[in-house]
Amino acid sequence: MAEAEKSAALPGVMPNRLPENAPAPDFAPKLLAKGLLRATRAGSLATIDRNTGHPFASLVNVATDVDGAPLILVSRLSTHTANLEKDGRASVLLALSGKGDPLAHPRLTLLGSFAEVPRDAADEARVRRRFLARHPKSELYAGFADFSLWRLSVVSAHLNGGFARAADLKAVDVMTDVRGAEGLIAAEQSAVAHMNDDHAEALRLYATKLFGAANGAWRLTGLDPDGLDLALGEVTLRLPFPERVTTSEQLRQVVVALAKDARSR
Repeated sequence: MAEAEKSAALPGVMPNRLPENAPAPDFAPKLLAKGLLRATRAGSLATIDRNTGHPFASLVNVATDVDGAPLILVSRLSTHTANLEKDGRASVLLALSGKGDPLAHPRLTLLGSFAEVPRDAADEARVRRRFLARHPKSELYAGFADFSLWRLSVVSAHLNGGFARAADLKAVDVMTDVRGAEGLIAAEQSAVAHMNDDHAEALRLYATKLFGAANGAWRLTGLDPDGLDLALGEVTLRLPFPERVTTSEQLRQVVVALAKDARSR
């Protein structure tokens, strides 16, 4: 099958429908899409109604696994969960908000299939930790018997960054390559705790100097081969690494270099 035919077969793509001037010359869709995916805390979940097949939209909190796969924590008492139990196909819309026309701000739609992460799964502890780090208030009910974590296996995505800034994307364009990063993933929990306990000032500098964000007790909520996830209350930031990181030693070198850069500003 030709490459164009493969792309056309992906859900959500718009072959021959994007304007000739899209994307704009200064538009970096993959970088923007990854930033939206990692920094957005909530999104619209569209599932397939189990009774009629109609699209059913709802609002969910969203986190990401180390590879960028969207994570949701949902109750079996919810309609969207009942829909997913019958048909895991779904999409998640992640959108930035701000002043002015809502359609002037970037948004990303991810399409794929959700699967429940069983509580006895080997990666459930990591998935749960990452979700709760992003949404600490969810600890109030995350342990209830009817709540479970679900992970989206992304097959395609569509990014709209504004006029002449739309792009059809494949899963590989928005996901993080974790091959060869087993050591980093295994050390993530201790590395996050170490940064928060011993290098809080560096995290504050990352946010205030590299992003111009508000001053405060910024914390690290997660890390992966592509970057760091920072949070101050409900505000989140994504700090991408200048190069891919797969080991604890590489991580140490990168965070030190980022801190020096922040201090120099």
